[in-house]
Amino acid sequence: MRTGRHTLGTSLTRDFAVEALVAAASCDRRGLLTLRRRPRIAKRRCRGGIDIYAVQPADVPEPEHAPVPTVTTRTVAEVLRPLFDALFSGPPPVTMALWDGSRIDGQDTSIVVEVRSPDVIRRLLWAPGELGLARSFVVGDLDTDAPLAPTLRALQAADLGDRRAVGRALTAAMRAARELGAVGRPPAAPPEEIVARGRRHSRRRDATTVSHHYDVGNDFYRLFLGDSLTYSCARFTHASMTLDEAQAAKHELVCRKLGLGEDRAPDRRRRLLDIGCGWGSMVIHAAQRYDVEVVGVTISDEQRQLAQARVDAAGLTDRVTIRLQDYREVDDGPYDAIASIGMAEHVGRRNLDRYFATAAALLRPGGRMLNHAIASRRGSRITRSSFVGRYVFPDGELIDIADTVASMERAGFEVRDVENLREHYERTIRCWVDRLEEHWDDAVALVGTRRARVWRLYLSGSINGFEDGGLLLYQTLGVKPDGWASHMPPTRAGWG
Repeated sequence: MRTGRHTLGTSLTRDFAVEALVAAASCDRRGLLTLRRRPRIAKRRCRGGIDIYAVQPADVPEPEHAPVPTVTTRTVAEVLRPLFDALFSGPPPVTMALWDGSRIDGQDTSIVVEVRSPDVIRRLLWAPGELGLARSFVVGDLDTDAPLAPTLRALQAADLGDRRAVGRALTAAMRAARELGAVGRPPAAPPEEIVARGRRHSRRRDATTVSHHYDVGNDFYRLFLGDSLTYSCARFTHASMTLDEAQAAKHELVCRKLGLGEDRAPDRRRRLLDIGCGWGSMVIHAAQRYDVEVVGVTISDEQRQLAQARVDAAGLTDRVTIRLQDYREVDDGPYDAIASIGMAEHVGRRNLDRYFATAAALLRPGGRMLNHAIASRRGSRITRSSFVGRYVFPDGELIDIADTVASMERAGFEVRDVENLREHYERTIRCWVDRLEEHWDDAVALVGTRRARVWRLYLSGSINGFEDGGLLLYQTLGVKPDGWASHMPPTRAGWG
């Protein structure tokens, strides 16, 4: 899982050239690893402007045989120990309990990772690095009884050797795979995996990717989100705060930054647009606390249905409208304020200017927009080769805060405040993981073991990303100027 500059699964293959060589390898009919035909050479520009060339497989036919039977009389630990010695110049970072009952003691013996099948090696041969490891975890071939976040942290922090050491490890991996019978056709990807089709960030493709993520089932989300049903960073203003209280505090902060409680026209309610309204928590809070007229839009039908039911139950149908609608289709401005909470990650950098320009066109002069979004330094696109890109947020992008500010300014906003709530999101996700673990049997009953494991892996990795700063959470407040006037309060004192 990409967490800014960090990646899940870096303990086995960090070197891109090594991954490319493994990916170019195929199996002949005897199960021997060979390079078939002449490989394509792909040019990739990395940070710093340096061109690197990566080997890609060239029309390799899919092998038509079962895995080669195990031919060794040694234990799996004996076969794999040279691989770990080459990678880590010693024991692995955690203890490995292997499928034949043997084990390799790690530097940290308190964390034991169970490798339950040679398919783990086979998946890594066909999908080196993060994706192969994630697939093995999702299907249960990799597991641990230890808390997952510190396990991932230990793997992430492992010190791989230099290029020559990784090259030696590749050779050791090939030998081990052959000896253990792990060479064969690629195992099928878990059905929870998705590869989005069509033009990136087209309305149809966005609807598909959003549905993949959010239409898992409202009851499943309620298990770990709690009664607030708020799937975004909470705000913990004191140590004893509950998750639901912290989510209400976040909604209150957003309302105050948007000025919903400030002086208003006596003849009408203020109008708030919530883009990506989720299950309606923000719109309900704003309508109840500030008596505003709210429109919430989402492109997840399951979210829309539950959000509408919650609005009905709260008796707010005279003030709140929930729509199944893409933000690009909203045309009933002007609004006094716009909230965008956890939405910009789905928009993409290429479309960001259009996104903010659309919002600005829907605002009255003096109206405000608050963009609440995950970010990473220098930005990062969640790719198809990553766990998050295949299982959680296909097409997601994390935008550098400098790019967000610049895009808002190009749309005509005057940016008035930027706040980083990184530590609050780490604590929020820890609450979610605790609740998921507490209700694990219910989660499995609702969505199945594999999908529940996807979420356990995703949330646990995210804890580490926000803890170490690889992931960030910014609230960026902009105002659409009214001539030279911003109509902003003189200080932040009223925001709380």
